[in-house]
Amino acid sequence: MQLEQFYYDNKIVRKFIVATMFWGIIGMTVGLLLAFMFLFPNLTDGISWLSFGRLRPLHTNAVIFAFVGNAIFAGVYYSTQRLLKARMWKDWISNFNFWGWQAIIVAAAITLPLGYTTSKEYAELEWPFDIAIALVWVAFGANLIGTILKRRQRHLYVAIWFYLGTFVTVAVLHIVNSMEIPVSALKSYSMYAGVQDALVQWWYGHNAVAFFLTTPFLGLMYYFVPKAANRPVYSYRLSIVHFWSLIFIYIWAGPHHLLYSALPDWAQNLGVAFSVMLIAPSWGGMINGLLTLRGAWDKVRTDPVLKFMVVAITGYGMATFEGPMLSLKNVNAIAHFSDWIIAHVHVGALAWNGFLTFGMVYWLIPKLFKTRLWSIPLANVHFWVGTLGIILYALPMYVAGFVQASMWKQFNPDGTLVYGNFLETVSEIMPMYWMRAIGGTMFIVGALIGVYNIIMTARAGDKVTDELAEAAPLQKVIKKRTAKEGYHTWLERRPVKLTIFATIAILIGGMVQIIPSLIVDDYTPVITSVKPYTPLELEGRDLYIREGCVGCHSQMIRPFRSEVERYGEYSKAGEYVYDHPFLWGSKRTGPDLLRVGGKYSDNWHLNHFYDPQTTSSGSIMPSYKWLIQNELDKSATEDKMQAMITLGVPYTEDDVARAQQWMSEQGTQIEKNLYSDPDFAKTYEADKKYAAENGEEFTQMRDREVVALIAYLQRLGTDIKIKTADDTALNSNK
Repeated sequence: MQLEQFYYDNKIVRKFIVATMFWGIIGMTVGLLLAFMFLFPNLTDGISWLSFGRLRPLHTNAVIFAFVGNAIFAGVYYSTQRLLKARMWKDWISNFNFWGWQAIIVAAAITLPLGYTTSKEYAELEWPFDIAIALVWVAFGANLIGTILKRRQRHLYVAIWFYLGTFVTVAVLHIVNSMEIPVSALKSYSMYAGVQDALVQWWYGHNAVAFFLTTPFLGLMYYFVPKAANRPVYSYRLSIVHFWSLIFIYIWAGPHHLLYSALPDWAQNLGVAFSVMLIAPSWGGMINGLLTLRGAWDKVRTDPVLKFMVVAITGYGMATFEGPMLSLKNVNAIAHFSDWIIAHVHVGALAWNGFLTFGMVYWLIPKLFKTRLWSIPLANVHFWVGTLGIILYALPMYVAGFVQASMWKQFNPDGTLVYGNFLETVSEIMPMYWMRAIGGTMFIVGALIGVYNIIMTARAGDKVTDELAEAAPLQKVIKKRTAKEGYHTWLERRPVKLTIFATIAILIGGMVQIIPSLIVDDYTPVITSVKPYTPLELEGRDLYIREGCVGCHSQMIRPFRSEVERYGEYSKAGEYVYDHPFLWGSKRTGPDLLRVGGKYSDNWHLNHFYDPQTTSSGSIMPSYKWLIQNELDKSATEDKMQAMITLGVPYTEDDVARAQQWMSEQGTQIEKNLYSDPDFAKTYEADKKYAAENGEEFTQMRDREVVALIAYLQRLGTDIKIKTADDTALNSNK
């Protein structure tokens, strides 16, 4: 049979590798800055776009979508061409994929620090960028499928199955979770509210981890580990079971992020059941990866590429054992909202994603530049420094999580909390935060060593832009299954059918969990006393979202004695019906805020934003002085209310018409309350006099951002009245 000559496209692979390392250093550096903010809260004092709440989503997006995302594209574009014996379908689509993805990353790097965010975990970018992500992702999928259809290799290798599953699932997740109503060019509201929004978000959020941080990397594992070890995959049958069971089960597990919340119990229990089942396919994949190295352990001791891959697969095994364990209700009751979750996430991110990426790049660069790795000893230094960094990062966070959970739940003999002041738990774990910062520093130092080694390797070699290859053309596919052919072997040469089956597998779980929340009227019990936010409170809520307050404060009190005693009555699903988006949070660096309304005076809140240390000694919350200085932008308030009406919030046309007057009245009342503090009155009047004498514009306090945020905070949790024993006794005496 005559062989056909063709060329692999190495340019696109190199571009994605460069982007991977560049954005990796940026994302990790932002993460390290955030770690030091726990130790030095005023590190970026007064600079709004460098505040913790705004930088946190930048860190997560940079690491997940910039570092890991570019690594996925680099590995997929390299391996797909070799596995299918074909150049990528269209070079221009490959380049559109690259430049479009980088443009989205740059847009995120600009808009997130400026406060343009939806606040949804791993989906913070606003609606124009959601559309751009969908377009670029579809282009990537089209290029992948187009290459499959023109392949010269009949059967699709296991890595390609995982790539196809990743493309289909991420597309579905992103589109469903990003349904929103635009208000302006960079502002929107989620189409879902409260409990429904929480369910959709964590169906997306958990499976973003599953199908962006896991399944594509499993595909990369199945290609690069055998290549680096020069060994075949341990078990073909196990890879089949691994793929189908993983993509079917994973999609159901999202509700385990919402245990003991206001989500209906049946949805929570369904998430727990499937989360526990996940350990089987996850560990099946880990075993398949590690046993592929059988007979190659001598090489592991000397080859830094394999060292990185072994630790990566081990990290995957640890994270996927811990995930199902954390989904058990009794464990989740302890771990959720604590730093245990931070440790869990970073074992996966640093070991599984980080180390597999480093191992892959160390293997790829010599191939792309036709040379040897510049320094094996330096790669080994990178490995050991990075490994120690992971350990020093994760272990203290586990300890911090255990300390937090135990302190939050301790009671005195008289029934009061031993640690009634939340800040006592914060001060206790500061040494662990120091250790985390040290571990993070070591990991970045290792990454910088790796970047230097890669640059020197590239400089020592000669880049091959188009790599010559040859293979026999694919003969006409026999569509029918032959007598001796296994069903899955037949399916592997039917890419369209395989993709359809994978799509069905991932849609079932989402449909069972989400559709009832959309069509069942009594899914969220109605509480008649719960009313929509006033225009000023709505603006304040948007400021709360802009500043990233949800990154440190939850608005979800679970039905535990310790939480009810500390924060107040536990959360009811009906309290969140007008929340677009939901703001339940996933980490408590500070106390829960659901019942904060009326707990403190307006003056307390003002002073708290100006200098948290003055109201809460030992607080690690940074100051938000710009909120006190900035004038509130009220130009879009009516548009926001109209968008809410579209979403079903019962504002009337009269409410919209009198929005400005309504805000002025509520703001004036808060301003009067602030005057009760002599220090405030003295300073405020002095500022007003100074502005008048110097001809400067002076913004009335009622028109400043802080007043809107105070209005929102004072509203939280006040819509429902909980009867106490004293209330019952009083009513019985009437």
